[in-house]
Amino acid sequence: MSEYSSLLYERDARIATITLNRPERFNAINDEMPGEIRAAVERAEADPEVHVIVVRGAGKGFCGGYDLVEYAETEGEIPGSQDMPWDPMIDFAFMERNTQDFMSLWRSHKPTIARVHGAAAAGGSDIALCCDFVIMAEDARIGYPPARVWGVPTPSMWVHRLGPQQAKRMMMTGELIDGKEAVRIGLALETVPEDKLDSAVERLAGRLSGVPRNQLMMTKMVVNQAVEAQGLSNTQRFATIFDGIARHSPEGLWFRKRAQEVGFKQAVKERDSGDPIAEGVSKRPHTRGAKSSGKG
Repeated sequence: MSEYSSLLYERDARIATITLNRPERFNAINDEMPGEIRAAVERAEADPEVHVIVVRGAGKGFCGGYDLVEYAETEGEIPGSQDMPWDPMIDFAFMERNTQDFMSLWRSHKPTIARVHGAAAAGGSDIALCCDFVIMAEDARIGYPPARVWGVPTPSMWVHRLGPQQAKRMMMTGELIDGKEAVRIGLALETVPEDKLDSAVERLAGRLSGVPRNQLMMTKMVVNQAVEAQGLSNTQRFATIFDGIARHSPEGLWFRKRAQEVGFKQAVKERDSGDPIAEGVSKRPHTRGAKSSGKG
């Protein structure tokens, strides 16, 4: 377990568990976490004893998204960012690497299950939706609030899971929905009270772990290729480019500056208040020469 700084890895019989382990920051994504997720998935993939991979979060929730203390409040140049003028290809290369790290959960030949309690918000929803199955506590929440300002979900699994209308609803509103609504629209497989969440995950993982690895591999490849044939790679490429643009639009630059002024929690509260963002943008200082933002 000491091999990783942002997560824990353990195996019990045929089930490998990856635990996002920054509970003091709601398991927020830092620079190390995406690559460590990939490394842990590859470790499970190489282990002939493992049939199923479970991803969960330590502490109060699954994952609250990218660490906005590091990526929004921090002034000046930060990883994946540079002084203006902004270079979109540098930004793309940084975020595309993170996207592919998360997508290791999708590409793994072994089925992956996201166990969601608390919240899988913003980048946390990216991680959960790259898994094959999502099982949520009834009062857990999932969604991508930065779609309101300052982000586009780069793995873009929403449309492939929900269809165009519900995907537009989730991505355009940035709404956080609970487990019951997630199941209703087909985003999650199952929802249960939180005290029964482990049992629900163990039930599915146990069922899958009794299937030969080659059968799991073949059936997962069949379903995945159908999704990939719909243009998943191109969708992710567009989304990753647009994510960088969203963080460097007038509204995106305003949001980062506001986070530096009042802290990211207050900036998020203002962003998600329902007031027209243009009002906040109209009050922001002129952004010429402002620092580029990082991902949040």
